[in-house]
Amino acid sequence: MRIDLSGKTALVTGSTQGIGAAIATGLARAGARVGVNGRKEGSVTTAIERMEAERAERDERAAAEQADGARADGAPSRFDLVAVPGDVSTEEGCEQVLRALPHVDVLVNNLGIFGATPALDITDDEWRRYFEVNVLAAVRLTRAYLPGMRERGWGRIQYIASDSAIVVPAEMIHYGMTKTALLAVSRGFAKEAAGSGVTVNSVIAGPTHTGGVEEFVYQLVDRELPWEEAQREFMRRHRPQSLLQRLIEPEEIANMVVYLSSPLASATTGGALRVDGGYVDSILP
Repeated sequence: MRIDLSGKTALVTGSTQGIGAAIATGLARAGARVGVNGRKEGSVTTAIERMEAERAERDERAAAEQADGARADGAPSRFDLVAVPGDVSTEEGCEQVLRALPHVDVLVNNLGIFGATPALDITDDEWRRYFEVNVLAAVRLTRAYLPGMRERGWGRIQYIASDSAIVVPAEMIHYGMTKTALLAVSRGFAKEAAGSGVTVNSVIAGPTHTGGVEEFVYQLVDRELPWEEAQREFMRRHRPQSLLQRLIEPEEIANMVVYLSSPLASATTGGALRVDGGYVDSILP
């Protein structure tokens, strides 16, 4: 399936690393102009340089394979990546991002924070911080970009949710609460965009292998364990219902996001699509 996003502009919040970086790379590989976002200009610049270096390395491998008869993947020879620094969890940061990228065709609300805290130890300030970063930032950007998409008759808005929205972990209920809220926000804005050519969806990501998750895993299992063993122990003890029985790679989440960002997903809106490795024990989200 060839997905072509040439001529489209996308913004991926929190895209300097992890799932966000994989999504930005996937959209760029499909031909989109992609705004890479992080709080600091330096981290954004570093992330863009890393993405281009990884693209060049991938191209070298593809060229070698093509020489042996394999087909090229059709990705552009250079990514069109735009540095869009700004802390979108604040009004000032959102304004900074909007000045840098006033119009987008694809908005991926990926920014999120998480961490393990005993339920009765979560302070009021932490509850507020998690809501502001994980939910309110996405609401602000949707409010800013949706009217333009609607006027142009085309757009894609996505919220990166989590299995924790449905199966709330006892060790981080404040995080689970925010991801549940994103499902409601997504469905509500899909109704606001009804009939306009703009689709709005959420993506329910399962336990995913990122640097931040490695640190989280080691909060819950013995830090002396090698990573592969620690991962297996974490899945066995804390995510035993996973049918995949391993952590998901960020690129696997990105594949769904790129599809939903494309014209091919024109009839998919108001949905909560699962890339959870079968973690949620339900035939519906």
